[in-house]
Amino acid sequence: MEFYGFVHFGMNTMTDREWGEGHDDPAAFDPAGLDADQWVAALKSAGMTGVILTCKHHDGFCLWPSDVTTYSVASSPWRGGRGDVVAEVADAARRHGLRFGVYLSPWDRTEASYGSGTAYNDFYVAQLTELLTRYGPVFSVWLDGANGEGPNGKVQTYDWERYYAVVRALQPDAVISVCGPDVRWCGNEAGDTRPDEWSVVPRALQDAERTADRSQKADDAGFARLVRSDDRDLGSRAALAGYEDDLVWYPAEVNTSIRPGWFHHAAEDAEVRSVDELFTIYLRAVGGNSCFLLNVPPARDGRLRDTDVAVLGQLGRRIEDFRARRIEAATVTVSSGSPGDVASAWPGPAPGRTPWRPDDTDPLPAVTLAFAAGTRPVAAVVLGEDITQGQRIEQVVVRGRRDGRWTTLAEANAVGYQRILTFAPVEADAVLVEVSQARDTPVVARVAAIGAAIGAAS
Repeated sequence: MEFYGFVHFGMNTMTDREWGEGHDDPAAFDPAGLDADQWVAALKSAGMTGVILTCKHHDGFCLWPSDVTTYSVASSPWRGGRGDVVAEVADAARRHGLRFGVYLSPWDRTEASYGSGTAYNDFYVAQLTELLTRYGPVFSVWLDGANGEGPNGKVQTYDWERYYAVVRALQPDAVISVCGPDVRWCGNEAGDTRPDEWSVVPRALQDAERTADRSQKADDAGFARLVRSDDRDLGSRAALAGYEDDLVWYPAEVNTSIRPGWFHHAAEDAEVRSVDELFTIYLRAVGGNSCFLLNVPPARDGRLRDTDVAVLGQLGRRIEDFRARRIEAATVTVSSGSPGDVASAWPGPAPGRTPWRPDDTDPLPAVTLAFAAGTRPVAAVVLGEDITQGQRIEQVVVRGRRDGRWTTLAEANAVGYQRILTFAPVEADAVLVEVSQARDTPVVARVAAIGAAIGAAS
């Protein structure tokens, strides 16, 4: 899915908070202009494929009429107490062709049973069941580990295995993200990516993600821009030493917000990230073997601000322009085996297309794209492995040819689902991609050369 949206909306939007304390008067929730179609259309304009809604944040206020609490939209004046934000967003997503996902905070600052153990787990499972049975297919269940109770606060032991079992039973196609076994948090909320991102990691990392030890513990805006220096290497041979017999497939997701905060604050209306910054994060995330989850928060009236909508549209056009600059007229040759569809399987997934697998004895597997029109300005190369076979490439070198001479343009130590390697535009009549190290015979799904933007220096 590559790129999808987060929508933080709820009581915090009304009270101008990031972490509500709970127990706010439900009468405060009355977004008269709520327009889920506007939200989803704006996300789609950016090129997103899905939307995840904060159905309940840490304050405990539910955006759907839950049967197990009165602290919900049913107690508010919005839609006369008969509204359901979750239903409206899920329906809008379907209308616009986006997948729908749910965020349900395990931490609940309103529910009296929080900290009691089994009673709260029963409560949480009941709410999870409501979200997974009332709103159609769910592609992601996003489990946040944040908890700011402090050393003297309530301690609740989450029954993660029970939560996972409920998801598997009710929405078997959903991935369980962050505090779950399927999709891994990248380690920060700044949109930062590791130089080389691996999907194959020690199983012990899954256990670590189930605790709140490394999650946010305070309502601190600085956390959203913190880039952690630890665990910068999770999947190299050195990082896997001692774990070789206990590995898991645990791909990363990069999450950040279009604004400094996760919820809308009028004081931040002039601090919306630029299209240049967002496109850079996109290239590094979607082009760095990660998914990109971008938060876009609606305002108190229930609508996205014009600035956010405009930037999203600009981002979508920038992404489309990047894809349109693919140099299609090229002759592909490979060092061994059949090239299959390696030169035509981008952009997007390539179901039914044949990847390129070199001979097992090939000492230096390589793909060459020779441009039919001769020399062209090239600014990026897109690579991708067939991840149904795992992640195998450990080093790849990209070279460009001009006047018969080859020059190194970029190098990387991991590829995975997709790697976008950008460089200063160069004139070349061919691009060569060499796999100089791999853990097994590499299986390459895509190789594409991207031309320079109009006006870019070469």
